[in-house]
Amino acid sequence: MSQFQDVIPVAGPWVTEREVEYVADAARNAWFSNHYEYNRRFEEAFAAYVGVKHAVSLPHCTAAIHLSLAAAGIGPGDEVIVPDVTWIASVAPVIYVGATPIFSDIKKDTWCIDPKSVEAAITPRTKAIIGVDLYGSMADWAELRRIAERHGLMLIEDAAEALGSEYGGKKAGALGDTGVFSFHGSKTLTTGEGGMFVTNDDHLHKRVMTLRDHGRPPGDKLFLNTEVGFKYKMSALQAAFGLAQIERVEELITRKRQIFSWYREALGDIGGITLNAEPQGTLNSYWMVTVIPDASFGMDKFALMEGFRERKIDTRPFFSPLSSLPAFADRPGSSAYMPAQPAGEFIAKSGVNLPSGYHMTPDLVRRVADALKQILKA
Repeated sequence: MSQFQDVIPVAGPWVTEREVEYVADAARNAWFSNHYEYNRRFEEAFAAYVGVKHAVSLPHCTAAIHLSLAAAGIGPGDEVIVPDVTWIASVAPVIYVGATPIFSDIKKDTWCIDPKSVEAAITPRTKAIIGVDLYGSMADWAELRRIAERHGLMLIEDAAEALGSEYGGKKAGALGDTGVFSFHGSKTLTTGEGGMFVTNDDHLHKRVMTLRDHGRPPGDKLFLNTEVGFKYKMSALQAAFGLAQIERVEELITRKRQIFSWYREALGDIGGITLNAEPQGTLNSYWMVTVIPDASFGMDKFALMEGFRERKIDTRPFFSPLSSLPAFADRPGSSAYMPAQPAGEFIAKSGVNLPSGYHMTPDLVRRVADALKQILKA
């Protein structure tokens, strides 16, 4: 705890000698004919863990969403239904391919996209749905799948924040036509920066393998590009780090769930707050422990964050509605497809992510909990 006397960080990785050894070995040996060895091992281990046929290592999760849309041929004139409350990276690739994002409301309990709002947003131009497993919670994938099949839509699972979560016995990332993951430094499994595309669809996998390498089909050694593609590859050093992490994935998920259990116990005597949900039939990997104070406290997330900052505790705001951001101010909106009072509006206004990194201990959690009690009481 002594190293966090000044400020408790909101996130942080868990790095062991295994990661250091693998990266050092990659630096020495992942060249020439061995240049893709660590990527191959990382992809195979990751696919086996998620329970899918194919995994492709990428520089970030945004690339995985971009490639999902591009591989499906989604482009100008098409619409893609997305949650209004999520990180912008879930939606930016829709703009990349020239399609239009259609914002839908989120559910009050899981904070994930609401299937009723999705159904209301479908038009003849709709081509895909992107569901986001927010902060480790799982979307209603059974209903989203029914909607997608009924209307002939592609279903993309953004599991960037939910590695290790489960829905109906399936791992996060295995519930859409494609699944995408982030390995940002704050994530449950990290490579510093990085991402993964996963799928059971052989055609989509083949398209992604070509598109991610400037339109070069896999195995091409003559540099005869068949189309204009993208440059989306993960380095061997990142893959080596990721391999070490995926080999420890159960240990990582167990620690994340333990951190949440410490918070649940420490905050159990505070009335009027909501924490991350874990509905029946799901398992939440609790990437970020999140608190939503009731409206009766009269505090928005920025005031709450300031209270924590004064007590030397770093926090993060719940994602703001994308439709409210300047980035989308000049683009067609979809507020008409959401209820008059969207559930996401209040949640996004009040929610705060508490320190959730692997550096957290029971003592640090109690320090954060005591701070929250003081702030709310004041």
